[in-house]
Amino acid sequence: MPTVPAPPTAPPKPTWEPKQQEPPYWLRPTIRIRLTLLYGGMFLIAGILLLAIIYMLAAQALQVGSELPFKIVNGRVVSDVCNFSGLTTPDAANAAMNTCVNHQRQQALDTLLNRSLLALVGLSVIAFAFGYAMAGRVLSPLGRITRTARRVAGTDLSRRIELDGPDDELKELADTFDDMLDRLERAFTAQQRFVGNASHELRTPLAINRTLLEVHLSDPQAPPELKQLGKTLLATNERSEQLVEGLLLLARSDNQIVERKPVDLAEVASRAIDQTRGEAEERGVEIRGERAPAIVQGNGVLLERIALNLVQNAVRYNVPEQGWVEVTTDLQSGQAVLVVVNTGPVVPAYEIDNLFEPFRRLRTERTGSDKGVGLGLSIARSVARAHGGRIVAEPREGGGLVMRVSLPA
Repeated sequence: MPTVPAPPTAPPKPTWEPKQQEPPYWLRPTIRIRLTLLYGGMFLIAGILLLAIIYMLAAQALQVGSELPFKIVNGRVVSDVCNFSGLTTPDAANAAMNTCVNHQRQQALDTLLNRSLLALVGLSVIAFAFGYAMAGRVLSPLGRITRTARRVAGTDLSRRIELDGPDDELKELADTFDDMLDRLERAFTAQQRFVGNASHELRTPLAINRTLLEVHLSDPQAPPELKQLGKTLLATNERSEQLVEGLLLLARSDNQIVERKPVDLAEVASRAIDQTRGEAEERGVEIRGERAPAIVQGNGVLLERIALNLVQNAVRYNVPEQGWVEVTTDLQSGQAVLVVVNTGPVVPAYEIDNLFEPFRRLRTERTGSDKGVGLGLSIARSVARAHGGRIVAEPREGGGLVMRVSLPA
């Protein structure tokens, strides 16, 4: 008996979770509604106060104005305000009394106007002071957002606003800014991790190549052509190792320095000069300059890298004869300053910014240069930023550069 196929089962019903409905816009505590209620309430309160003050002043003025400015004594009209002397007819007396009453009313109105103006001025001062205080309270979240943005601008992507309060436009802006910072931090972290991992992975084959080349070069039976080729390959391998080390240091120095210790820029500069002195003597470059103590909080190894890169560049990019490099350190306006000045070729002002980009050199040194891999100034700028400082380059009159590193002391 043929088996009857089972009827196809119905597909499962999609699970649908109703989205939480947001309250209507006019019910949300938005900034527009809050400001409307605030300033509308302030205007209403100010109007009530002003009306009450005017009412009291008017009542006082009417009370004073209702008193007759004259009295009838023994059939004669006597007044301390108006002049009733010389009245001979009833019409003249009526006209004089009418004038006296109008004068009294005008004085009451003038007094009311003057006091109302004084009350308005006083109430305006109070309203402006209260409005200033309330505006500062309403705009305080914007100040918090601005301060966080400034800290983030200083390469501190770990900062967040985390604004509390009603669900209004400012909180929405702060939450959006926090989300953007999360994405930026993840992107920068991924980029640095990639560069670091790539640099670590490239170290091993380069080390193996260097070892094999050194072994073959140490063979006394190797022909001269092979030894020359080995030396060329060894120099190329060393250049690649420098490039990898520079990339690794560049990726690490883009982060904020967590562990900081007192470091003397004068000592750091002296160590860099000692490491570069041999190369300077070979090139005929004189290194000079006075280095005063300048203590900063930072990483000594990375700060030494700044000084070493600047001094090496100053020595290598110099004039062929009678060149010099001046290295000075000092404290200026609460900043520790390292200045490296050198003679050298004329550098156009529009080329200064390009020197700090990775793998960028002057147009005459783009290819075939044995003076470096083009990462020295990029590393120096990254390290300076990680320490909360900056590095500025200026063309020197007559040729060369003036490199100034400023770090918070």
